[in-house]
Amino acid sequence: MSDSNKSLKAEARTEDFGSAGSRRLLRKGLIPAVIYGKNDPVHVILDSREFTNKMRHFSETALLKVSVGKKHYEVLLKDFQEDLMRGEIKHVDFYEVTRGHSLRTMVSIVLKGSPVGTREGGVLDQVLHEIEIECLPKDLPNDIEADVSHLQINQSLHLRDIAFPATIKVLEDLSKTVASVKGVKAEAVATEATESEAAVVAPVAE
Repeated sequence: MSDSNKSLKAEARTEDFGSAGSRRLLRKGLIPAVIYGKNDPVHVILDSREFTNKMRHFSETALLKVSVGKKHYEVLLKDFQEDLMRGEIKHVDFYEVTRGHSLRTMVSIVLKGSPVGTREGGVLDQVLHEIEIECLPKDLPNDIEADVSHLQINQSLHLRDIAFPATIKVLEDLSKTVASVKGVKAEAVATEATESEAAVVAPVAE
């Protein structure tokens, strides 16, 4: 992601708060937003077109820079409210990070490679999609890659099997299963069991 896609310009929001004020901003093509951090929340106004165009580049672990006048905030995008019927963003929440101070956040796990077992008829199943980590802002990874190319049928990859960067601390049980390769027969049995449970009808009380 280029630096230009990681930066946003904002204006300080000092008046016209509340739902009515937010609706007026939205009608003007603006989005109300809040930057949360160690100090009091900072209320700002974003340009709707700029945010909408750039948000496709954002992820939970992308460090963004929000400029409010001469002040700059380094933040993570934590949440946003979207009106799906209108196709517009109604509100955005950022979390300010401080350089030199560790932060905790969730990061996605991306599987890499084609397992040996799938070439023998097995099915790859990703069990864990994200984990909580702690690190300095400068060491925050976009995602964690997990190599599954060596997995054979009925083998699993656990968190302890992943070579994590020394700059991050994993705040999870390392025995957790990340992915496994199941035999087609085992997959079919599991599917049939699920379908059978769904088909059970409770007896009618007399």
